[in-house]
Amino acid sequence: MARILIIFAFMIAVLVGAKAYADEDLLIAVPSDARASAVFINNAGEQIGTAELEETSRGVLITLEVSGLGEAGERAFHIHEKGAWSPIETFKDSGGHYNPHGHHHGFHEHGSHAGDMPNLIVGDNGGVHIKVLNTFVTLSDQFVGERAPLFDEDGSAFIIHAGGDDYASQPSGAAGARIACGLILRKN
Repeated sequence: MARILIIFAFMIAVLVGAKAYADEDLLIAVPSDARASAVFINNAGEQIGTAELEETSRGVLITLEVSGLGEAGERAFHIHEKGAWSPIETFKDSGGHYNPHGHHHGFHEHGSHAGDMPNLIVGDNGGVHIKVLNTFVTLSDQFVGERAPLFDEDGSAFIIHAGGDDYASQPSGAAGARIACGLILRKN
């Protein structure tokens, strides 16, 4: 019995050590002080909010504060594949959802787009203030493990849609028109 307990304790120590080593590798690969920001504009070109992004050992923590989103309800919130917001009427140049791994849209066992995130819940005042951790991305210009770089050669942008994401419809969740965009820019 004592031998089994010693083996079990050894296995736990190995697993804990391996996990700490993996986290340490991520922190070395991307500076822990890596930060970015985004200013959101609506389809009229008016500034309606901001996002602050911070690299963590588990992904990118996004602090979002946006107003002017209309009636209370759900709005889809994604990272799109290009750092572009023209034409302002549609934000079409931001491309599709950020999906460097070629996964299907939505949250399921086969993986998600790196840019897929939970819907925003807009309050009666037309605004939202939240923190979201995206575990699929990094504030790097190269992959860190499976985490995809937001600062690849064409950058990235946040998009807020007119409706909620159904997390199933392909390729983008039947979320409706693009009503706000924020270019993700590195902070010095």
